[in-house]
Order: sequence, then structure tokens, then C-alpha cells
Amino acid sequence: MNKAELIFIKIFLALFALNSISLYGYFSSSHPNHHHYHVAVDHRNTTAAEGFPKKILHREPHLSNPPRPIIPSKPWPTIPSYLPWSFSPAVALNSCEAYFGNGFTKISNILPVKAALRSGSSWFRCRYSETLRTSICEGGKIRMDPGKIKMSGGGEKLEDVIGRSEGKELPEFEDGAFVVESRLKRRKLVGYKFLHKILPENVTRHPIRESVRSIVIVGQNDFDCQEWVEEPTLLVTRFEYANLYHTVTDWYSAYMSSRVTGLPNRPHLVFVDGHCKINPEILFEEFMRKTLLFRAQGDVLSYLNGIVRNVRNALLSYNADLLFLAEHFQTQLEETWKALFSSLRFAKNFTGPVCFRHAIFSPLGYETPLFRGLSEEINCRGVSAHDLQQNPDVHKTARVSEFGEMIRAAFGFPINRHHAGKAASGHNVLFVRREDYLAHPRHEGKVESRLTNEQHVFDSLQSWASDHLKCKVNLINGLLAHMPMKEQIRAIQDASVIIGAHGAGLTHIVSATPNTVILEIIGSEFKRPHFRLIAQWKGLEYHAIYLYGSYANPRAVILRLNKIMKSLGC
Repeated sequence: MNKAELIFIKIFLALFALNSISLYGYFSSSHPNHHHYHVAVDHRNTTAAEGFPKKILHREPHLSNPPRPIIPSKPWPTIPSYLPWSFSPAVALNSCEAYFGNGFTKISNILPVKAALRSGSSWFRCRYSETLRTSICEGGKIRMDPGKIKMSGGGEKLEDVIGRSEGKELPEFEDGAFVVESRLKRRKLVGYKFLHKILPENVTRHPIRESVRSIVIVGQNDFDCQEWVEEPTLLVTRFEYANLYHTVTDWYSAYMSSRVTGLPNRPHLVFVDGHCKINPEILFEEFMRKTLLFRAQGDVLSYLNGIVRNVRNALLSYNADLLFLAEHFQTQLEETWKALFSSLRFAKNFTGPVCFRHAIFSPLGYETPLFRGLSEEINCRGVSAHDLQQNPDVHKTARVSEFGEMIRAAFGFPINRHHAGKAASGHNVLFVRREDYLAHPRHEGKVESRLTNEQHVFDSLQSWASDHLKCKVNLINGLLAHMPMKEQIRAIQDASVIIGAHGAGLTHIVSATPNTVILEIIGSEFKRPHFRLIAQWKGLEYHAIYLYGSYANPRAVILRLNKIMKSLGC
């Protein structure tokens, strides 16, 4: 036995001992919950339209595991563009507020909260938006059984799943995947007529619709849980989970759902999909594979030290915000989910039925205005919240700016920075680079280039910036795919001008500061309005260079940039 193998065995035994001690300490210090009733506080003021009581008494279900301590919730930051999301049935159909704000004006109380107040049973309701043609559904005392949700394994290498259909990655919900407690005699909570009206099937196998369809009703004696989640929780299913644009639509949907339901703090999240890449088996397989491949003692020790830290964090995170076992496996997009909301867990990581004190079914990103605008006209122009308060206009909105400020605040950046502050140290021109990559399996292995001479254009801009005499111009090489998400947001907020070929990276303009100028280079095969619309909805100045094919004349790009810099006083 060589020295490296001896070290490995010693560390493995030490970790096993640490795990045993931790489990013993946890279970020996846990106490059963003796409270028969729990008080759930409503998060918005009672209105006649909603009939929502201040407090709801819930009978505590039987728990097969010790109770989990409550996880602290992050407060909402104070942001300049915030406007109240208060319920109002008078929101005009197809107005900007109906698209981007609280247009969920039709409320269906399937299990009324007043009955829950009297009996301590479950409550459930859906808020429908005629403009977005979808609903935000929420309820109290809801049980989720992961064993009745079929999901793909997750964690596969991208090359192993090329060409896999969307359907194989989406969850399938058996009856009883979600359960409520009620004295009603029917077995299913809702029927297909209700689903067709409140949750129309806007996409094939709509996961939120299927979640609600699966809800069955049981009596008090059959409502058993292995774990109880006290914190308000959003249930989210991601579609295009590796694409920034589509992930931003999911972020907006989760943010919108949180505000519409009046949550006083940022909610906790549970991903109900098969995209999770983390589980102990994968971590252990990776651990063994790398250990056997390494030969040098220093490499073994370095790797094992990293594993020790990760396992230690995993043991400590039993009650922590995130059920990630190793920082290495977090993607940049998951990093932002973590920053925006209070905690993140995966449905597939629960080992048995789990009960939620307050669960919210967040609509798909496809059902947000950010995506709807690609196929239907959303005639809205972005203005400041102050201007909108002074001069209300159904064709103006500050919601997209509010959302962008939420992203910046979530990463700890100042949210009152404007153009004047940027120019003090020169104007940053951020060139968002687009690297050829496979975003997700449905690309079927095909990689397309949006700008064939991107490097040539960038080199030309470097020469232009260094020779610029009237003011200092800092050309920033925006290799965003290689940067942590916080640094990506920093680069966006510090930019006076953002330039790039049409691609998901330009979605970052959603968090750009006011007066930022956008210049998009659009190839002949990619004439799509994604980023023009975001700029319009934020009130940003937008320019486009349309190409014949995918080759850009660097001189034409420089001429357009010169005009933009002159407009900035440079």
C-alpha cells in the first residue's frame, strides 16, 4: 500500500466517523413537535374581493422525522423603481400593468381560506390573468410526494443527452403527487373544465397544469408527512434551464409570483424538474474516479482536501438554505437563483412526502411578458417609477426596471447609479462575446455562429478605443461565460454602451442602468426582437446593425459607435 492510498483510507474513515457523530448529535438533540395547531399569517391586507383572513389555523400533521428548524428568509431590498403590487380588479386588459404587473384579477377560491380558518384544513386558490392567459396558484397545508413525480436522473454529460426530447426532461405527475386535506367528498381537487379555464395548456405537458391536476383530497388521518416546510415556498419547473434568456423569464415569473401573492420576504424555492446535477452518488463517483486517476501525492492531497471541505459543508447543510453538496457543481444561473431568493432545494432530493405551510405554483417563463412579446405585440415603453406615479399611462411601465434593480440589489450592487457617475472614469464599452456552445440537448449537437468575424471586430474596436481622443473609452472584453454571475452583473451596470451579436448574453441588459445605450449586431438568420423589446420596456436607447449573412464590417460598427459616443458627449 503506497502513501497516497494510506492517506485516502485515513480520511475516508475520519469522514465516516464525523458523519456518525453528526447524525447522533442531531437525532439525540431533536424533540417532537407538541403543538396541535399552527398559525399561518396572511401576507397581504384583507380585501373584500379576496376575503383573505389574517390568520389560518392548521392542524399539525403527523411527522415521521424530527421537525426541521425554520430557515430565515431574506428581506426585499429597497429599490427605486418599485411600485406597489396591490390587488386591483380594475387593471385594464392588455395594459402594461396587466402584462408586467398584477393583472391576475380573477380569483378562484377552490378551498376557501375562511373554511381553513374554522377547521385547520388546507386552503387553495388560483389567480387568473386574462392578459397573460395563465394563473398563479397557491395554497396552505399542501403535501408533495416526490415518489409520485417522475423525473429524469439529471447530472448527465451534455454529449450523452444530445437530441433528447423535452418531454423526457419534464416531470410527470401521478395522481397524489400533491395532496390537500379537506372534508370534501370528491377525490380530485379540480376537474379538466376548471383546468382548461384557469390553466390553459399553453405548452405541451404544461407542468404547472399537471401539478394542479394531480392534487387529490384526503382526510385528516391520511395527511402524513415526513418533513414540514414552514417557509413560503415557490414550486418552479424550468424549461430552457441552460439558456440565459429563458432562465431570466423564469426569474421574472418567480419574482412576479412572489409579489402578486404579497409575500413579506423573498420566498424559498423548490425546483420540480429533472435538471438537478447534484446527488451524493455523482459526487462519490467523481471522487473515486479522480482519486484513481491522480498519481502525484500533492494532487491527491489537494483533491481530498477539497472533498473534505465539501463533505463537511454537506453535513452542515442539512438545515441550510441549499442542498448543494459541492460548490463546483453550481452553474452561474443557479448562483443567481440563490442570490435572488431565500434558499433553493430540489424536489428529487426529498426522501419522502413533504408538507408546505404555504406553497405557490409559479407560472412558466414561457407565460411571462418577456416571452409573450416575441409572438404578440406588447406596446409598452419603459419610464421611471416616479414619472409613472406622476403621470399614469397604460402604455408605460417601470416593472422591467424594477426587476433589473432587484437582480443588482440581490448581488449587493448600488441601485441608484446613473450615467453621470459612469463617465467620471471614462466610458465603458462592453463587447458581449458570443462563444459557440451547446446550450441544451434539443440543439442536437448543432452549433451556430452569429458573428463569424467577431474577433476581427473586437480587435478593430480595441484600436478605435485606444485612439479615441475626445474622452477615455474603456473597451471591455465581455467573456461572460467565463465570469461569475456577480462579475457579469458588475460589467453590465458599469457599461455606458453594450454591444454584441444577437445571443442570450445580451439578456443581461435587463439589469442595465438608465441611459445605457444598446447596439445589437444581427445576422440575417437571427432577426428576432428579444433585446429590442427589453430595451424598449426599460426605456433604453437601442440601435441595431443588420447584416447580410453573419459577417460584420468593422468600419461600419465603428461608425455607429462614434455616433453613439457623440450623443454621450464624447
